[in-house]
Amino acid sequence: TVTPSPDASPRSATPPTPTTVTIITTERRATERGGAEEGAAALPGNGAHGDAFRDPAWWLALLHNAFGRGFWGFLALALCSAGACYTLLGRDAFLAALDAQAAALGSIAPRIVVALLVAGLLWVMLPRRRVAQLLGRDAGMRGLLIALAAGTLTPGGPTSAFALLAVLAGAGASRGVLITYITAWALLGVQRMVVWDVPLMGFDFSATRFLVSLPLPVLAGLIAMRLPVELRVGGAAPGKGER
Repeated sequence: TVTPSPDASPRSATPPTPTTVTIITTERRATERGGAEEGAAALPGNGAHGDAFRDPAWWLALLHNAFGRGFWGFLALALCSAGACYTLLGRDAFLAALDAQAAALGSIAPRIVVALLVAGLLWVMLPRRRVAQLLGRDAGMRGLLIALAAGTLTPGGPTSAFALLAVLAGAGASRGVLITYITAWALLGVQRMVVWDVPLMGFDFSATRFLVSLPLPVLAGLIAMRLPVELRVGGAAPGKGER
């Protein structure tokens, strides 16, 4: 018990600022939002001092991941293909192929950049605890059905579908869910059915193909769940529901 001095005014005995309560409330809100702050903290530049971009080790790791064995393998294949084209078909065919591929790269590159930007934003905002609960290893058939619906309704091409697939893998989705999602996108995409199947092949053919293919993504996911192998996505094992 603290007894105020006789000269002290009653107004001077103000209660302490509830700093601890504010911190607890902030942490609780971060937990309720599903770990969005955790995702932001995991990004480069959001460390304890915000200097990850100035860390040479981070840049070396980035270069190692970007220019790994897969990159050099594709580069060697591209150079061999270019040499074969130039040798067998001549200089004109080689230059025509370069022009065509440059035009294709110019049309695809902007979409890849936008898709990666969206994937990065989703990675920060996605409630990974909730994703792990719905689509993790313990989700079972419910997770496969959610992946089936998501893959069927995902619009766009590979740039959007595979970017979202990588985000789901990092958020803790099981390999069965990942296989089901991308198989459903490839076989049952509603957008492609409306744009291509129905106008070119008619409603009867499109509906028959859709219904016959409907169980296949779930079957593929069930097979993937039973395989005695560890699935690695992008060089790292996917999350196991810890987030």
